[in-house]
Amino acid sequence: MKTDKPVMGMVLKGYPRISETFISNEIRLLEEQGITVHIFSMRNPRESFTHKSVEAIKAEVTYLPEAFWLYLHRFLWPNLSTALKYPQGYLRALSLACRRFRRNGNFMTFKHFFQAAYLVYHAQGKNIAHLHAHFAHSPTSVAMFSSEISGIPFSFTAHAKDIYTSDREQIAEKIGKAQFVVTCTKYNKQYLEELVDHRQTVHCVYHGIDLALFFAHAVQRTPAPPYTFLTIARLVEKKGIPDILKALALLMQEGFPFRYVLIGDGDDKERVQSQIQDLGLAGHVTLTGTLAHEQVLEQFQQADCFVLGCKIAGSGDRDGIPNVMAESMAMGVPVVNTPVSGVPELIENEHTGMLVNATDPQEFARTLKRIVTDLDLRAHIIPAARERVSQVFDNKQLIGELISLYRDLTKL
Repeated sequence: MKTDKPVMGMVLKGYPRISETFISNEIRLLEEQGITVHIFSMRNPRESFTHKSVEAIKAEVTYLPEAFWLYLHRFLWPNLSTALKYPQGYLRALSLACRRFRRNGNFMTFKHFFQAAYLVYHAQGKNIAHLHAHFAHSPTSVAMFSSEISGIPFSFTAHAKDIYTSDREQIAEKIGKAQFVVTCTKYNKQYLEELVDHRQTVHCVYHGIDLALFFAHAVQRTPAPPYTFLTIARLVEKKGIPDILKALALLMQEGFPFRYVLIGDGDDKERVQSQIQDLGLAGHVTLTGTLAHEQVLEQFQQADCFVLGCKIAGSGDRDGIPNVMAESMAMGVPVVNTPVSGVPELIENEHTGMLVNATDPQEFARTLKRIVTDLDLRAHIIPAARERVSQVFDNKQLIGELISLYRDLTKL
């Protein structure tokens, strides 16, 4: 679709993705504020369903070829055409790709380069004035190479895994070339600015949530046995599911009545299932797999506590501020989590939630028991948590900050 308005090209790893509602919400709100978006997705959808928020998005989507050798025929003409139109930019980007490959030895660098040329070819006639990538790893690589080729400025939002499992020098180079950088926690901001010796400001803008939606589904319930603990997370190391299960096993051993609902899927699913069996928790645990947002809200209505055991994984991967944690606080379900990464920016222990040392199963178990049985503590935490997310996690307010940032620093 041709337009006279400047367009933001949004470079994403995949679109739509069930686990990235914060991105679809951002795009929807950008459009509501008059910014035209064109999505460049590095792969096709992998889930069979998506959230309703995606249906409201008007942005056109260009899917970049995923596998280099499988789709080599699709890369050839766009790359040749782009090289002929932008000979200096194409060589400059190729030189950058070669330098980065020598640094990291990762052949994916060249795939990202060819994807970038494909993007530039298909961006013609779309009046793309700025490229913004979500995640500091491969989407930002594509945006950076596209910018080198075409001269279109780029920026990126850094989140969590993409920051802490990436080579520090590679990220520092991207920060140096970007027009600006956004991240979603103060913890991340400090880390990223230290990579470039504070020569460039990194802007912190929380993702935020739709407060009206979650307030409308506020949980009105007095806990009663069997108490319901709820986790919504990808089943990966950084979520700390094994630590939660160890704590629950202690509660089971003392005869404390509870049920545990675990929503999500991931690489560690079989390991989690084995641990549930080994600890004798099968009769207490419901493992649902991934659910649509509407089904998740139904599960919240039955929950007495939302729990995560966030940790720094062996790879360095860690969460920022899990959005689902903020959603739980807004709905009036108290949260138990660990003081890892950006979590303490939202949870103050015994005021807006509970922070625990997940490596101490007994402390974890005591805290879980306390949060569902101590009604005075709940009466304090629930309104304080809702007030906290209202102050700092309102996505309508935060999108205003983001749009101001985009308009101040770009031609949009």
